[in-house]
Amino acid sequence: MNVTSVLQIFRSKESSSHSKNTLYQNLFRPFCIVSFSTFLISCSVSEIDKSNDFENNGRDITGLKRDTLYLQESLPSGLPYPDAEFRYGLQQQITYLNRISDKEYVLDNTQTSTEELRTVANELQDWLDNPTRQPKLVAHQLAGQDDRGNVQITGYYVPILPVRHLPDEKFRYPLYRKPTQRDENGNYPSREEIDFESALAGQGLEIAYTSDLVDNFFLHVQGSGVVEYEDGEQKLLSWGGVNGHPYRSIGKELIEQGEIDRADISAQSIRQWLADNPDRMRDILSANPSYLFFSEGPRNPIGAANVPLTPLYSAAVDPSVIPLGSILLAQVPKLDSYGNLIGHEFRLLLAQDKGGAIKGAGHIDWYQGIGEEAHFHAGQLKHFGKVWLLLPQNTTTAR
Repeated sequence: MNVTSVLQIFRSKESSSHSKNTLYQNLFRPFCIVSFSTFLISCSVSEIDKSNDFENNGRDITGLKRDTLYLQESLPSGLPYPDAEFRYGLQQQITYLNRISDKEYVLDNTQTSTEELRTVANELQDWLDNPTRQPKLVAHQLAGQDDRGNVQITGYYVPILPVRHLPDEKFRYPLYRKPTQRDENGNYPSREEIDFESALAGQGLEIAYTSDLVDNFFLHVQGSGVVEYEDGEQKLLSWGGVNGHPYRSIGKELIEQGEIDRADISAQSIRQWLADNPDRMRDILSANPSYLFFSEGPRNPIGAANVPLTPLYSAAVDPSVIPLGSILLAQVPKLDSYGNLIGHEFRLLLAQDKGGAIKGAGHIDWYQGIGEEAHFHAGQLKHFGKVWLLLPQNTTTAR
């Protein structure tokens, strides 16, 4: 079966969850042996965080329950053939893997190495040059948030923010470089201390000034952004470190306080709530004490792997679960213009970034690009899909 016919089957089956699950089982046959008792475990919605339990969230409650990080499965006979943008991203991936030193990765029940990640990249490069050649790879499904393979896939983007070199009456909220000094306890200040108590003022750490503290907050969440000064100069601000305080989602905070329904939570709805409740903005923003610092860099957005990000192919991951430099096969959500889930599609993704909010096996962040259109799509994504780590066929499975 060729790539085109497989993708047509994927699309034609998306309207039926039973048919989709049957196709999934046929294309991804587990190599492992599972006891009959495993199939008797009930499918409880309580297995995921309640803030993610909303109608039509894309979660497959029939997924096989497992107690390991990865489930080894066969690769489908046809991979989703990517466009030219992926070739560019793959070259960046190969550049990164050739630059870093060899390393072994122990991922719970699976082991891999930098050398194996290079092998995967080269296998896919050969496949792109010779599409009839089946890559010699194995898919290892991530356990997900519920140990049934359901991974929440959110989106991020790079905004373009108007800024000033010096503060004025309107542009008065600074974006900071990372401080060189800590307090007597070895800590950096919290978000509340920085944004509302001017803890970093007067240290020469200001990179630029924005007109909206909420813009700064979302820029911190995104991890990077393009700023445009009053003279038209543009600079990319990239991840420059964090203050070390724990990350707390303000979306989750607003859900738990009953301010926004979990089905309606998005970047846009959070912004609107903050605009409508200025007297409570300090409390809500400060509920997340984590604070991100920036470094100035070139125009192209750079991820944690120190290579340019590729729109719709780069992903931010937890490196303790998915090593940077990995290549993933993902079943990503397809949304309509209102943000409603209408199906899933298979896509190759490149693990080239990380983020403070991306922790564990239940969440990846999918890079959407630069500007307002990317902002719109990133703000809608919050649904579940599935993710497979691609490794060579001779990968060691830990016992």
